[in-house]
Amino acid sequence: MNTLTENAGLYTDYYELTMAQGYYLSGKEQEQTVFDYYYRTNPYKGGYLVFAGLYDLLKILKNFRYDDKNIAFLRKSGLREEFLNYLKDFKFNATIYSVREGEIVFPNEPIVRVEGNIIEAQLIETLLLNYLNFQSLIATKACRIRNVIGKKAFADFGLRRAQGLGGVHASRAAVIGGADSTSNVYSGFNYDIPVSGTQAHAWVQSFDDELEAFRKYAEINPTSTVLLVDTYNTLKSGVPNAIIIAKELEEKGNKLIGIRLDSGDLAYLSKKARKMLDDEGLDYVQIFASNQLNEYVIKSLNEQGARIDGYGIGTELVTGKDTGALDGVYKLVENNGNPRLKISENIEKITIPGKKKLMRYFDQDNKFFRDGILLANEESANKIYHPFHRDKNTEVTNFRAEELTQKVMENGEILIEEKTPGEINAYLKQRFNQLPDEHKRFISPHIYKVGVSENLLDLRDSMLKNIRERIK
Repeated sequence: MNTLTENAGLYTDYYELTMAQGYYLSGKEQEQTVFDYYYRTNPYKGGYLVFAGLYDLLKILKNFRYDDKNIAFLRKSGLREEFLNYLKDFKFNATIYSVREGEIVFPNEPIVRVEGNIIEAQLIETLLLNYLNFQSLIATKACRIRNVIGKKAFADFGLRRAQGLGGVHASRAAVIGGADSTSNVYSGFNYDIPVSGTQAHAWVQSFDDELEAFRKYAEINPTSTVLLVDTYNTLKSGVPNAIIIAKELEEKGNKLIGIRLDSGDLAYLSKKARKMLDDEGLDYVQIFASNQLNEYVIKSLNEQGARIDGYGIGTELVTGKDTGALDGVYKLVENNGNPRLKISENIEKITIPGKKKLMRYFDQDNKFFRDGILLANEESANKIYHPFHRDKNTEVTNFRAEELTQKVMENGEILIEEKTPGEINAYLKQRFNQLPDEHKRFISPHIYKVGVSENLLDLRDSMLKNIRERIK
């Protein structure tokens, strides 16, 4: 990851650089702009998004610059010398506002706001989208999984199935979303995440006898043994041999932690294994499961009465299956103090102009009620309106309001303290408890209502009118 940090200025699409060069050669380099980051559709056909990736983004932006090797590469890539001379002294000096990492957010809300000159704000677009879209996608998946697992153990096993170095950020995001630990040692080291793991089938196969393999593993790991019992036959070989090892550990004053099921009918096998263990007085031995698990499979296992104490989840977690990518976007909303608007034939793609902040309103039970998008200089709003239907509005004066937007970077310097993924998850747990249950459903979740202030609605409508009159 150090290579990325050292070459942060190259972590971009080429067209960002060609646009930045165009701004510079057009004399626009001092123009002050505001960009918003938001997304359009909840992933997994769900009702919310868990925002993640912020601190990793801030750390790499702090080092977003160009050294001599970078300049030499860009020269070969066709950029002009006068622009390259500008990049030699470039340093990211923008100011960023954001909601907290671990916050629950909803479509079309301004989650992150970047204020800076047009070149620095443009150059970071790809990097910002790459970090925030991916980690938010995985954190949301993990949150959905945690919601059905409840208090049982949940480990990220996904590094070997992840898309290259994305697995490093995936493990961080998984813990933000609710995983207890990771098999990914690099992420454990990098982000202070507990690491966990047992053994693979190769361990058992490397011995002539399964019992011998189990015995040797327990000898080496007497206080932390979890045995993989499905290499040959789960109920006829694996579990009986695990019982023998459990008894041998007891004789030495230790206990077998658990067994792991990695194939077959997990509901059936877990119930049979539980009875076999209990019949031998081994009710303390836990049963863990892995193998292509996701929130839907775990929900089904719960409904079948599976006797599983914890889960290791890999592929479906770290790849964000079945949502390949979060559709987060980064749009210019103000230039030199003038609000800017992008219009589209698709009404949902019309942007909301100007410098804005995000408010959340809570009901009498301290649950999320509505979110409101206000102009940054508005202290409050009496009503919030549907962004495209003025007749649909809600009075919010009698609801507790909380501003979600906070300054997190100023002049390129980070203003907030780094939190571990576990600490961020603690905040998410609090917020998830405040999210009404109808938004947590897997099937047809209720749409959380997000409105805009009347002043912001008036601004957007007047700009739409002016643009449409100009292009008649």
